[in-house]
Amino acid sequence: MLRRRFIQIAALAGIGGVATVERMEAGEIKTVTYKVKGFTCITCAVGLETLLKQQKGVTWVKASYPEASAIIKYNPAQVTENALKSYIAETGFSVESENKG
Repeated sequence: MLRRRFIQIAALAGIGGVATVERMEAGEIKTVTYKVKGFTCITCAVGLETLLKQQKGVTWVKASYPEASAIIKYNPAQVTENALKSYIAETGFSVESENKG
């Protein structure tokens, strides 16, 4: 069920599409690290990374299956941390904050 939901969201988001990169002024970017539960393989981490990169305001993402984590750099003027958490939950994973930078 979890995998099916993830695949549905990935298909709607168009995994494999080109993510746009927006220019940001220095000081506008924040970094957050999450513990992500629900990764069953490296494809889950890569898929989540790809989906997050397509979200408005997200400038960089690194998800890791072995570490069960996701590091996200984002512009808080365009996306909130709660919106990021909600989006991750929509893809079928559980998320909790590890630290903020």
